[in-house]
Amino acid sequence: MERRRLYAVLLTCCVAVSSWAQDTADVFSRHLHLKEVVVTGLTGDSKLSETPAAVSVLDAHTIRSNAAGNIIDAIAREPGVSQISTGGGISKPVIRGLGYNRVVVIADGLRQEGQQWGDEHGVELDGNSVHSAEIIKGPASLMYGSDALAGVLIFHPEANPAPGSFTAGLSSEYQSNSGLAVYSLYHGGNQGGFVWNIRFSDKYAHAYRNAADGLVPGTQFRERAVTGRMGLNRKWGFSRLTLGYFHLTPGMTDGYEDGVLEGPTGYGLELPFQQVRHYKAVLDNTFIAGDGRIRALVGYQQNRRQEFEEEADEAELDFKLQTVNYDVKYISGDRNGWKLSTGVGGMFQESGNLGEEVLIPAYRLFDAGVFATATKALDKIHLSGGVRGDLRILHSFALEDRFQDFTRKFPGVTASAGMVYTPFPGLNLRANIARGFRAPNLSELASNGVHEGTVRYEKGNADLKPEFSLQGDLGGDFASEHLTLVGALFCNRIDNYIYAGRTGASIDGFDVYQYTSGQALLYGGEVSIDIHPVHRLHLGGQFSYVRGTFGKEDMPLIPAPRLGGEVKWELFHDGKTFRDGYVSFRVDHRFAQDHFLPGTETATPAYTLLGISASTDIHSRTRRIARVSLIADNLTDAVYVDHLSRLKYVGIRNPGRNITVKVEIPILGQ
Repeated sequence: MERRRLYAVLLTCCVAVSSWAQDTADVFSRHLHLKEVVVTGLTGDSKLSETPAAVSVLDAHTIRSNAAGNIIDAIAREPGVSQISTGGGISKPVIRGLGYNRVVVIADGLRQEGQQWGDEHGVELDGNSVHSAEIIKGPASLMYGSDALAGVLIFHPEANPAPGSFTAGLSSEYQSNSGLAVYSLYHGGNQGGFVWNIRFSDKYAHAYRNAADGLVPGTQFRERAVTGRMGLNRKWGFSRLTLGYFHLTPGMTDGYEDGVLEGPTGYGLELPFQQVRHYKAVLDNTFIAGDGRIRALVGYQQNRRQEFEEEADEAELDFKLQTVNYDVKYISGDRNGWKLSTGVGGMFQESGNLGEEVLIPAYRLFDAGVFATATKALDKIHLSGGVRGDLRILHSFALEDRFQDFTRKFPGVTASAGMVYTPFPGLNLRANIARGFRAPNLSELASNGVHEGTVRYEKGNADLKPEFSLQGDLGGDFASEHLTLVGALFCNRIDNYIYAGRTGASIDGFDVYQYTSGQALLYGGEVSIDIHPVHRLHLGGQFSYVRGTFGKEDMPLIPAPRLGGEVKWELFHDGKTFRDGYVSFRVDHRFAQDHFLPGTETATPAYTLLGISASTDIHSRTRRIARVSLIADNLTDAVYVDHLSRLKYVGIRNPGRNITVKVEIPILGQ
């Protein structure tokens, strides 16, 4: 049965693609002009065609073409990227089978610190404010220090308006399954080199539904965000100040009790629920220095996470995390084919407990790193590499007889070397080897307790050592007028890989999970092909696979192999009223995940989802007045559960059929 299902999906997909719902012209523009795409990459600013590591770039159109509950959900269809989800409001990124503190998230130039060690701790970022995203797949500790073991997600903010202009816009969205409603307002300007923009977004949803569980209590959420930016552009460079506020109020569910799902399902939140607030201030400066430039960034973040279980005005669990980030680097200009970059970066961090329930002790953290990278352009070869040294010092404070006072120091040296060979225009062959580093977080070292969000009792291990990885990558891309082919293979060995394993014991009715470590091996890859036989027709699909093992045992939380495809037809490309329209049909097949860690996980059966979408710009005689999109996911209302869904282990399935309507209205300057 499984083999017949695979054949059916293969016949439907035919070929593979790296983007699901991007305008065909944009797909080919992107791949045929790789030399024009600049990414931050692993060695500072560089051209995508010259980057030896696996890097994906998603533009605003691609991100907004998906129906999503949050920004991680919006990019999780990219090959090699998955998500650990809790309902529609919380998603944690996973890159090639690794997540949590192994993925660094960069937003507004700042390393996002939001207590990402927790299962139910998502990324506190307004997706409406994201203009584009870079996904680095593989160790990136060279540029980003500890925690970039799996890779990096870089979310770029909206671009500044053109000089002398004002912009304003409104966007809204509605999703039928959870009644999710979104609206976002934007205004910006650029006058005499003084630039500014401000965005306000509001989002709320009731409980989602599926054909097996009906409405799932506790999966409703509310999200509100405000982001403002102002700055100066001058001949000497630029200086920008960004201020941000993000507020998420998700419900919480314990799953079935005595075969019944009980709890609130409407828009209004009832106990239990969470309150998550994230405050951010970033001062980003770039100064021209000869043929190079100096970038100096300093930022402050405060993340406040509260859980309300018994009373709505008193939090039982209350984490407060404060972080000061700093980053100074010099990037040289091109000197006879050489480009150099060097710098220092790190953070100061302090965490405290303000509630009665305590899962981890209060702590302080100091982190510093220094790096140097170089790239060299030859005739048909681009070489790049570098080295970095890091030191992280963590001090945990005692609390009664539950937590002990201790200090741990975690030094680390990382490096990478890579090459891109271009035998002829349109073909790039890549090879890269990189060493990654991650210090254990305090949750892994010292946790001792339970709370409603995790539905388990966690015990830390103060003797854990840092993780070190060694990963090799091979890949390439080919682009012509009618075909784009992208492929990548990787093998990653991790020493002292840390994970929480189920012990078989229980405390207060909760299963006990103990942090431990071992040597891990991950391998796999991604492939994508894009066929464009005629101007209006687009055929595509994708495949990604990752396998993780501890010797003879399987690693936990490894996503199932994924195969997908799309057929898209462009409509009225340059009409008077309707322009840049398309209609597409999509299929997404997840294979059964039979490789899992016994006692901690269970197997997950295969499933296939179908979807269709359509979109068009609407123009008046003089300007674009709106863009309207219709997206239908899980057309057959299939009942399924994703292997990385946290609700799987409380007996709850993923959302059913969902119809989404999006409207974007430019008011000024667009």
